[in-house]
Amino acid sequence: MPISDRMSAGDVILGWDAASKRDLLDGLAAEASRRLGRPQAEILEALRDREALGSTALGRGVALPHARLAGDSPPLMLLARLRRAIDYEARDEEPVDLVILVLWPEAEAQGFLPALAETCRALREPQALRRLRAASSAEEAVSLLDRYGRAAEDAG
Repeated sequence: MPISDRMSAGDVILGWDAASKRDLLDGLAAEASRRLGRPQAEILEALRDREALGSTALGRGVALPHARLAGDSPPLMLLARLRRAIDYEARDEEPVDLVILVLWPEAEAQGFLPALAETCRALREPQALRRLRAASSAEEAVSLLDRYGRAAEDAG
């Protein structure tokens, strides 16, 4: 399923302000709470529990915080491009400036891993990362993720 089927321009925030990983996760949980109508504390706890297993930083300035949530609320994917890169405990020690949040309902578990895999494929391409960092609009960012996710799938 193309990324654009899961994410629209309304799910992209260019110029997000975050002072730290903790601040970023708190802000993402607040945004997800507004969109899903679920308690911010519940979402933040799920994200922190996942981070406790190991950083979701992928390297090269990219993080993919993700969690499964109890119940059957709709899946949510958000792209946040940070104004300033932050320390995210990445293995390559690069600060993070591109973040894709993935929240998925436990009731719909079958789509979770494919969504993460397609997102990772798109983010593996150095050219995709350069273009995402330079994207001038939310629509352009979604189009880039979609294109590079499909291109990597077709090549693989």
